Parts: sequence; C-alpha cells; structure tokens
Amino acid sequence: MWASTGWKDYELLDCGRGEKLERWGDYILVRPDPQAIWNTPRRHPGWKKYDARYARSNTGGGHWVKKDLPQRWQIRYRELTFNVKPMNFKHTGLFPEQAANWDFAMDQIRSAGRPVNVLNLFAYTGAATIACAAAGASVCHVDAAKGMVSWARENAKSSGLENAPIRWIVDDCAKFVEREIRRGRRYDAVIMDPPSYGRGPSGEIWKLEENLYPFLELVAGVLSDNPLFFLVNSYTTGLAPSVLTYMMETLLTRKYGGCTVSDELGLPATDSGLILPCGASGRWTAAGK
Repeated sequence: MWASTGWKDYELLDCGRGEKLERWGDYILVRPDPQAIWNTPRRHPGWKKYDARYARSNTGGGHWVKKDLPQRWQIRYRELTFNVKPMNFKHTGLFPEQAANWDFAMDQIRSAGRPVNVLNLFAYTGAATIACAAAGASVCHVDAAKGMVSWARENAKSSGLENAPIRWIVDDCAKFVEREIRRGRRYDAVIMDPPSYGRGPSGEIWKLEENLYPFLELVAGVLSDNPLFFLVNSYTTGLAPSVLTYMMETLLTRKYGGCTVSDELGLPATDSGLILPCGASGRWTAAGK
C-alpha cells in the first residue's frame, strides 16, 4: 500500500463505525467513510469535541453540522498550500491520501533531466497540477467544472505558482483530448482521476467500469514519443488495483516498454497505527520504477 506519511497539517486521528476523525490544520472534522466498517472504541476526545461533522441522512445525502469553523482555511503539504472548505457530499476540496501520488509525480519530473509537459484530466481543485508545476513541469489542467478550475487557480496562487506554465481548461475531458490529438499536441506525462459515475455536457453517461479502458486508449494518443509516466486513480469500490495494471500494461508497456505498478492508497491512523485504505492507483513509468 502507498501510504501518505509526509503530512504535518493533516492527520487521520481515528476511524471506525463508518466514519473517520481527521485534523485539518487547526480543525477537527468527522466524515463518513465506507471502508471503516470496524466497530472499535472511540477513545480520542475529538469524537466529542469536533469542529464539524458530516451527518448522513437516512434518505440519502446529508449535511454539515458545524460548531466553530471558518468558511475556508489553508493547509500545507511540503511546499504546497491548499485552500480547503466543507463542501456538499462530505468533501473538503482535497484528498490527502493523494499526497503519495504527488510525491511520485514530483520525483519523476525532477529526475527526468528534461522539460516535462503534463496533462492532468478530471483535475478537480488542482493538487496534482500544482505539485507537478512546483517540480518544474508545464501543466495542462482540465476539468469540466468552472468552479473547480477557479479553485485550482486559487491553490496555485496560494502556493506561489500563479505565474507557473499552467494552462487552465474548462472542458469535457474526452472532447478536449480528441481535439488535442487532432492538433498534434503531445504530453510527456498524464494524470487522471476519473469519476466512478457521471454525466457529460450533453447527457452522456460515464460508468468507470465500461468507459475507462476506451478512455485510456484515447488518452494514450496524446503521449509523446518519449513519455515519462502515466498515473490513473480509481475510487470505484470493487475495482482491484491489478485491473489498472492489466489495462496500462496492455496499452502502454507493449508500446513504450517500462512497467506498471498498482496498489491501494492509504492514510495511517494515529490511534490504531493501522492504515485506512482510500482507493487505488496505477502508475506506468518508462523507467520501470
């Protein structure tokens, strides 16, 4: 498992009974987590003295119960600064387990010894974008939600990267990639975090299990002749990391060499010393490491 162990401003304090207790900077949040199915004692005082809790509704969805919490605040990871806030459906605008992938991408870029052009698809609030830019890459950030792209630009500015070579694109990812292929534009690295389920701008239905392989096949068409890495994230329950390996080995390794390694992402829990699983990632690298 790839555990994100480099955090100082974020901490998974405890988890169980379908929830996790987290410290985001100076604030304690309680949020649902479907993986934390164990029924363990809640010894940490934060379970009773949290600043906000996302309460599930019996009819679906839920709402935040806030005690003393600002509308937004900042947390840092290494040299990166992120603006976070409670959002609909339990999110904060940041997935802290992805720090393991930020480290991976930054190491790949810094050790490449050449200019690197990165395409970040379904790029959300831009954590991977600013990590790659901080490492010296040029980045094309693509997301269909205008508000998420604006948030990503705020994160870049907070990290001192407002003048970094980042293209900010509000567009459907598949249609954007199709146009890039027609334009002949190529990228040395790709990062993507596709949703499990969604609808396109014209009502098209996206299901990860059905659409991921043909989408990977499409995106492989924008890779340069000497690609560096390809990173795919998946939060779909039941999709094993080895599935990502199989797809990427089929599409990438057979053409470019290198190899794929896939694994679960995780966050260490302070109370138990164990690691909470938080999705899966597949990493293809030309160098095979």
